[in-house]
Amino acid sequence: MRRSRPRDLDAPACRRRALDLLARREHSRLELERKLSARGFAAELITPALDRLEHEGLLAATRFTESFIRTRVAKGQGPHRIRAELAARGVAATEAEELLAAAEVDWGALAGDVRRKRFGPERPADFKDRARQVRFLEYRGFDRAAIEAALEVPADSD
Repeated sequence: MRRSRPRDLDAPACRRRALDLLARREHSRLELERKLSARGFAAELITPALDRLEHEGLLAATRFTESFIRTRVAKGQGPHRIRAELAARGVAATEAEELLAAAEVDWGALAGDVRRKRFGPERPADFKDRARQVRFLEYRGFDRAAIEAALEVPADSD
């Protein structure tokens, strides 16, 4: 019978694990709290460790949010979906809104690129095809204005 070795669940181990996670990619504080808790660390160890990492500048909400927005834009996701995913990761709505605006993304152009990549350069041939493309872009998180720009439809038409 194989026995698992006792795990070291003290403050230095908590910090090391958090640094290991941050070395792979930026994380939000909430993500790190969840991951460390899932690995058996007590909240009494997690909170001071993350406070110290924030104080040292190794854990930064703004840096995480900027990085997250860049990667999601590169994947062709729209602002609604990015906001929802940031909220799920514990980022304040005001900070997400500010950094999305600072990213200066042309959402209409991005939606157009995503649509062309998925459906080709031709505009939708009929209502059914148009509805399918609209649903796809809505799922990706684009708003109505960006979708209309992607479909090359004037904003005042139905």
